[in-house]
This record gives sequence, structure tokens and C-alpha cells, in this order.
Amino acid sequence: MGELLGNAISAIVEVVGALGYTGIFVMMFLESSFVPFPSEVVMIPAGYLVSQGEMNAIIAVLCGICGSLAGALLNYYLALKLGRAFLVRYGKYVFFTESTMQKMEDFFVKHGPISTFIGRLITVVRQYISLPAGLARMNLAKFCFYTSLGAGIWVIILTFIGYYIGELLHVGMSVDSIVHAFTSSAPTAAEIELKNIVKQAGFYTLGFVAVCLVGYIIYWQYKKRKA
Repeated sequence: MGELLGNAISAIVEVVGALGYTGIFVMMFLESSFVPFPSEVVMIPAGYLVSQGEMNAIIAVLCGICGSLAGALLNYYLALKLGRAFLVRYGKYVFFTESTMQKMEDFFVKHGPISTFIGRLITVVRQYISLPAGLARMNLAKFCFYTSLGAGIWVIILTFIGYYIGELLHVGMSVDSIVHAFTSSAPTAAEIELKNIVKQAGFYTLGFVAVCLVGYIIYWQYKKRKA
């Protein structure tokens, strides 16, 4: 199963990657919707190409953010139009369970904006946080703002990692080897190093999420006392 998924991801990257900035948008659209597609194989290669002078960093990041927002909006409107029962029934086919939906809904009822923001920074959750937003009919302007903010942080982190390995590490990696690092069960030593860098970035991001949550809880408790 993992090998088939890896081959599918590699094929998509190869075909869509030829489209350049449009390819970034399309692949991040897939990543942000219900398709289990890793953002690492999109924005890290983009950052690497920036380091090689083949892409513009600002345009690449904007395409990544816009693709993420477009995919999130798809999920938002699917939830809005199809409803909870449909999502729970068919979610199992894209690794989405009823318990996952319930946990997100429970938190989202009281904390929609912060849920949308931090949800975009957590693996797996980022693909599905738009569903409870649609079910709750969250204000669309707020949804777009917090989605873009959270997605933007993650897109910038991955783009910087790609730039870092190309410009500063000089490890001689290629776009194909970057994709291979996240789709193969037998990565090379350089690819393992890349995965460790991404893992470390993920831990730092989770730390940032924890700080945001603590700050939000303090703010929320303060508002409750004043009410």
C-alpha cells in the first residue's frame, strides 16, 4: 500500500511539476483537500529550485498558499453542501474516521478561528480542519484569513528547508531525490538527513502551536472573567 502510494505521488509530482508555479498550486490544492498528498514533496523541491535560481521564492510561496486555500475551500464547501453524515460515511476511504471528525467538531464549536489556524500546522489535521468549519458555517472571510495564515507559515518553513539544503548544505540532492526521501521505504543517507530536518521543523512547529494554545487559553479565560 505504501509503495503504491509512493509511486502515485512520484507520478503526480513528475507530471504536474513540469507546470512550474501552476504545478505548485495544483499539488498544494491536492494536499489541502482530502487527498493524502504530502506537502513536503511540493514546497521543499520548490525551495530547492529557488536556491538554484530556477524559481522566485515569493511567487512559489504565494502559489503554495493559494493552492492550500483553494483545497481548504473545496473541503469547506463539501462539508457545507453534503453534511456530516455523508462525510463520516465516506471519510474512511481517505483515512478519515468518525472519531477524528467528532474531536475536531467538539473543539471547533467554541474555538473556530484558533482551530483553523493551528489545524493548518498539524500533520493530518491540516487536510480535514476545513470540514468542521464548513459544517459550522464559519464566516468565510475569517476562514480564508486563518487558513492562509496557518498554511503560509508551513509553506514558508518547507520552502526554506528546500532552500537550505540547496544553498547551504550543498548535499548534491535533486528534486527527484527530495521526492524519493518522502515516498520511499529505503531513503539514502542524505535523504534521511532531509527527513530529520523536516521532523525537527515539525517539532518546532508543534512547540509554536503549544505556545499559541497556551496564549489563547489565557486570553479566553480572561474574556470569561470579564463577561
